[in-house]
Amino acid sequence: QLQLVESGGGLVQPGGSLRLSCAASGFTKDVYTIGWFRRAPGKEREGVSLISIIDGDTYYADSVKGRFTISRDNAKNTVYLQMNSLKPEDTAVYYCAAGVGSWYEGNYLYWGQGTQVTVSS
Repeated sequence: QLQLVESGGGLVQPGGSLRLSCAASGFTKDVYTIGWFRRAPGKEREGVSLISIIDGDTYYADSVKGRFTISRDNAKNTVYLQMNSLKPEDTAVYYCAAGVGSWYEGNYLYWGQGTQVTVSS
């Protein structure tokens, strides 16, 4: 069983930065991708960024390209989401998830509890 724990959320002013962390523990054979997803108030959850555990390839939603960077530290079993130039529309609960890949949430069996990011002046 794989457990995921997010951290690093908080309140930040527009234009500011935050770094989210997703720490994994446990073991499973069916995980090839770690993804960050978010749910904004009144909206459906959406994919933000993905990283392949196999080859390190990264993917980003158009809304965050050029502002967010996903990375991994295999030694620490941790995936990061560096978020720069934050906008009020980035306000959401951010979740990390582990699964076989793609933007389809059904491909992700393991989810963290979420961390709140609020961008406001």
